[in-house]
Amino acid sequence: MDPADSTLGPQHPVERRTFMAMVAGGLLAAPLAAEGQQVAKVARIGFLTTTLAVSSPHLHEAFRQGLRDLGYVEGRTVLIEYRDAEGKLERLGGLAAELVALKVDVILAPGTPQALAAKQATRTLPIVFAVAGDPVGSGLVTSLARPGGNVTGLSSVTSDLVGKCLEQLTQAVPGVSRVAVLWQPGGFGERAEKDMQKAAEVAGRTLGVRLKFVEARRPADLDRAFTDLTEARAGALTVLGGGTMLFNERRRLVDLAAKNRLPAVYPWRDFVDAGGLMSYGANFPDLYRRAATYVDRILKGAKPGDLPIEQPTKFELVINLKTSKALGLTIPPSLLARADEVIE
Repeated sequence: MDPADSTLGPQHPVERRTFMAMVAGGLLAAPLAAEGQQVAKVARIGFLTTTLAVSSPHLHEAFRQGLRDLGYVEGRTVLIEYRDAEGKLERLGGLAAELVALKVDVILAPGTPQALAAKQATRTLPIVFAVAGDPVGSGLVTSLARPGGNVTGLSSVTSDLVGKCLEQLTQAVPGVSRVAVLWQPGGFGERAEKDMQKAAEVAGRTLGVRLKFVEARRPADLDRAFTDLTEARAGALTVLGGGTMLFNERRRLVDLAAKNRLPAVYPWRDFVDAGGLMSYGANFPDLYRRAATYVDRILKGAKPGDLPIEQPTKFELVINLKTSKALGLTIPPSLLARADEVIE
């Protein structure tokens, strides 16, 4: 026999049978082991949203991009389970319970209502919120530095931005004496809403403008709200952040402002993309990308209660010149120079 044949394995019948059994076992075990390793590496994220269909796709994409930047491959190393309440807040609790029953590794909650629903559904499964105006006041966490429990994430510090929004609005509309403030009760947490209203009142006094607060709880309230603020002879409008309904109805809100020829400043650039005059606030895509970092740290073993709540690091002023021209406004060069983006 050619000596090279010795590489085929043992020649003794018993030894050959043993050898072949080992090889066969190895061939079977290898894919099973590989499959077991692959399953172990797949992370499952529950994405609890209120309005997946009408909310900004770029925000969801920012979160997914954040995961990709960290090396995750959707469908291979991470799976995202979406649950959409389709605009009905009362459905959030049931959908959160579904994600808990699926035993996802972590729940991503875009904002305060979703995070609260998730927290009520579980006290152990990690929860990360992408944007929350008042995490402590709303009861999501015990403190910003040491959240405690199973919830953590990022804050948008909306109340601190109200005065800046009003200041820039008065610069865009020189001489305005009455400004309407539109807000959604219950949209952001009682303490945060009070803080925002107080901040608006302080800024109003400082800027020498009178404020008219107008509520809108449901989409059906918007027409009445604009009737009230026009009857109050408001010369401009600012929208307080935090109301999911206001965000979802942004196109209609922008249309109503245009119809009533009201220059308006909004807390989110999505309103400007929809045709609004200007916005100033935290860069939301950046917050969503950073939320992916929280998820990654938790998947690698970090406890949510040990991860401090982070504040925005990027803010943006966006101005729509097409809208300003339609309103007959000339935006001062000094304000344009400070804008992060000017839409022509």
